[in-house]
Amino acid sequence: MLRPASHALPHFDGRSRFVSYTYAYPHKTAYRRLDAPVPLREAWRDEPRDALFLYLHVPFCEHRCGFCNLFTQAAPAAGLPAKYLDQLGREAQAVREALSDARFARLAIGGGTPTFLDPHELRRLFAIVTGIMGARPGRIPVSVEASPATVTPAKLALLRELGADRLSLGVETFDDGESAQLGRPQRRRDLDAALAAIREARFPTFNIDLIYGAQGQTIHSWLASVDAALEFAPHEIYLYPLYVRRLTGLGRLQRSWDDERPELYRAARELLVDRGYRQVSMRMFRLPAAHVDAGPVYCCQSDGMVGLGCGARSYTDGLHYSTEYAVDRSHVGAILGDYLSRQPDAFRSAWHGYRLDADDRRRRFVILSLLQCSGLERAAYRRRFFADVLEHLPQLATLEEQGLADISTDHVRLTDRGIEFSDAIGPWLYSSRVRELMETYECR
Repeated sequence: MLRPASHALPHFDGRSRFVSYTYAYPHKTAYRRLDAPVPLREAWRDEPRDALFLYLHVPFCEHRCGFCNLFTQAAPAAGLPAKYLDQLGREAQAVREALSDARFARLAIGGGTPTFLDPHELRRLFAIVTGIMGARPGRIPVSVEASPATVTPAKLALLRELGADRLSLGVETFDDGESAQLGRPQRRRDLDAALAAIREARFPTFNIDLIYGAQGQTIHSWLASVDAALEFAPHEIYLYPLYVRRLTGLGRLQRSWDDERPELYRAARELLVDRGYRQVSMRMFRLPAAHVDAGPVYCCQSDGMVGLGCGARSYTDGLHYSTEYAVDRSHVGAILGDYLSRQPDAFRSAWHGYRLDADDRRRRFVILSLLQCSGLERAAYRRRFFADVLEHLPQLATLEEQGLADISTDHVRLTDRGIEFSDAIGPWLYSSRVRELMETYECR
C-alpha cells in the first residue's frame, strides 16, 4: 500500500514517483461497511441533481489480463450476464424511485468489458439507461469501454445506433511479445482488424489506451506502439504506467520488473506533442480538433455520480459508496453472488463506502484540479471553501520549491516535471485517515 508521507514532499527519483494511479479521492480501498445503511433519499437530499453523471458497470471480461485489478470476472458461466442484467434493472428501478427528479449530463459504461455482452444484452443495457433511468443517449455524451477481442462491426454499429459517441479501446501494446508479458492474449493482426472496424464505425471520439513498463519493453518498441496507434488517428490517447499489484496475474509471479517508466513516459509525451496532441493530464493526450461535448455542462468538482451495477461507485458531496471491492476470482464471485441475491429494497440504501468530512472535500477538490495540466484556480477554490487554498494546504508551497509547480495569484499549476510526478503528488495529498484505511485494507 502507500508509504507513509509527511507534509514535506520527499525528493522523488526512480520508482518513487510511481505510487498508484490517482484520479479519484478517496481511493476505493478506503471504503468500509457503513455504521448503518444510508437511505439514498437521505444521501442525495441536499445534492444538486440536474446534471449528474450516470455510470454502469459490467463486471465481465473474456480474459483477465496480468496487470488488471479491476472488479471483473473473466469467462463467466453461461447465462450469468443475463441474470446480471435482470438484477441491474431492479437496482435501477430502486435508485430511480429514490432519485425521481435526477437528470443526467453524462453517461459512461465501463467494467470489465461492456462489449463482452452480446448485441441483445447491449440493447437490454441501454434499455435500462433510457427506459428506467431516463437518460437520453444522443442528447448527452456517452462513452463505452471496449477490448479488441470483443468488438465486431455489428456491435460497433449497434453502439452508434444506441447513442454512444465515444469508444475507449484497451490496446495496451501493439507488440505480441509485450502482450504475452502482460498476460494478455492479443495478436497484432486481430488488433488491426478491430481498429479498422472502429474507424469504419466513425465514433465522434475514439480513444486508445496504452501501457508502458512491460518487462523487456524498450523505448524503441514502446514508441513503435505509439506510432502504430497514431496510424488510426485516435482523438485521444491515454498512457498508463504499468503497476504490478497484489493478487493480479503479474503480482503473483513476484518478478523484479525493470523500471524505465520515466524515460518511456517522456519519449511518448514528446512524440505525441510533436504530432499535435495536447496534454490534459499525466495520462491523457487529446487532439485540439477532437469532438467537443455538446451535452449539458457537467463539472466533476461539484456534480455527483450515480453508479449502477456490482463494482460501480457513486459520489455525493459527503458520501462515496459502492459494493465491496476485490480482485481474486473467488472473492469477486462472492461479492457478485451477494449482489445477485439482493432484494430490491436493499438497493434503496448505501451500505459500503466512505463519509467525507470538510478536510476530505477540500483535498478532493485540490487533487482533481491540480493533477490536470490546467491546474487549480485559486478563485474557484475560494468561492467553494471561503479561504485560499494555501491557507488550508500550505504544504503545496513545497511543490514550487522543488520545481514541481508554479504558484501565481490566480493558479496553482504543476510544471511538466510535476505532471510526471502526478501519481506521487496525489497520494501525498491524501488525508491521514484515508491513508490509515488504505494501509489496513485487506487485499482480497
